[in-house]
Amino acid sequence: MKRRAFIQQTAMASAALVATKYAGAMTQSSDFPVVRVGAGFRKFSSPAVENLIADIKKNIGNKEIAWLFENCFPNTLDTTVTFEMIDGKPDTYVITGDIDAMWLRDSSAQVWPYIPLCKTDKALQQLIQGVIHRQAKCIIKDPYANAFYKDETKESEWEKTDITDMKPGIHERKWEVDSLCYPIRLSYGYWKQTGDATPFDAHWLSAMKLVVQTFKTQQRFEGKGPYSFQRKTAWATDGVPLGGYGYPNKPNGLICSMFRPSDDATIYPYLIPSNYFAYRSLQQLSEMAAALHSNELAASAAALSAQVKKALDAYAKAHHATYGDIIAFETNGYGSYNLMDDANVPSLLSLPYLGAMAATDPLYKNTRRYVLSSENPFYFKGAAGQGIGGPHTGLDYIWPISITMQGLTSTDEKEIKACVDMLQRVHAGTGFMHESFHKDDASKFSRKWFAWANTLFGEFIWKVYREHPQLLA
Repeated sequence: MKRRAFIQQTAMASAALVATKYAGAMTQSSDFPVVRVGAGFRKFSSPAVENLIADIKKNIGNKEIAWLFENCFPNTLDTTVTFEMIDGKPDTYVITGDIDAMWLRDSSAQVWPYIPLCKTDKALQQLIQGVIHRQAKCIIKDPYANAFYKDETKESEWEKTDITDMKPGIHERKWEVDSLCYPIRLSYGYWKQTGDATPFDAHWLSAMKLVVQTFKTQQRFEGKGPYSFQRKTAWATDGVPLGGYGYPNKPNGLICSMFRPSDDATIYPYLIPSNYFAYRSLQQLSEMAAALHSNELAASAAALSAQVKKALDAYAKAHHATYGDIIAFETNGYGSYNLMDDANVPSLLSLPYLGAMAATDPLYKNTRRYVLSSENPFYFKGAAGQGIGGPHTGLDYIWPISITMQGLTSTDEKEIKACVDMLQRVHAGTGFMHESFHKDDASKFSRKWFAWANTLFGEFIWKVYREHPQLLA
């Protein structure tokens, strides 16, 4: 199925209809019907996840939020993972939901909230080990690809439309800096939480060396590099101009990204949120490599991180007439800037969540005020809600991920509560989060089954439960 087929899809879905969709659905109540996949139909079951669900259902007064958490938090495990042992090592393939392919970004984000539960659930820990192993395989197959198939011989549905170096087993070959950052973030988070270094073998180290090499190549100090991409399509954001290499950039230490985490083409090749993510991820990789006694990798990752950060300090900032100095979304090194933000992560809004910038940093605070205002061309406000969308789903469609991210990065209880309340209102009776919804009518939404949005919502509610439980009363 083609991703674009879901972009303009809208649905009027009652909870009862969704319950019918899930063959495992059991009994229903009139208020909160059972829409979660039945136990016998789930892809993976975690006692630690089930215990957390039971704890939250028991202890918070907002029963609708408890119901949403029960449906959304385990959605990745319930519906998207395939676990097996391959050559004596765990291997986990993770689809996005309604698209049967594994994105490096989405798969990392989908399992990320489960990492703190690994200490009490060894099977869950092994599942995440399997994601790390699978991602290393994908990177070694092609570091420029963003999405892969489980069947490594399968040819892509894009084979006849994409002009790029396509290989069997690759679903899509859109070069996105964040695609190589997310596996580092997942590995680092797993390592810090568990203390377990067994997934970080010679194969993983080879993948990480390729990450650093690819980032250096896409700094483009020595030419455009080997990657180019064009697509035969009428959808402008699906192709890269000027022979597939993008608009010109002036090399300055930043890393070129031909696509955003939305899988939309960049306008200017230096995508600033992704470069902040790369700076932080390379720091994490350096720390891990040093602990693994891979000293050359540790040194090269640290040096590249410092180079990217220096370039960010010099080139990422723009001046806005209302909000003062803010971080640009994209730039080209020649002095041109694209001021906006997109719902997908990494975004400017998400920088504290990714550990790339403190929420108290004055530059971030100015930027946050900007991206959550009507000055951001992709900030929409209507009768159903308000938040950030993006070109991927078109005008007036807000992404629940952006509302969730606003809550995750906020230090203001009133703002956090407003985000919880809004997310509670926009699931359109389905019991799940969606890719996007219309600002004036939440029953018009794209992608019923989008596991990243579901799991991230669960992460947010769990954080609120730990830190601000009174907001869930």
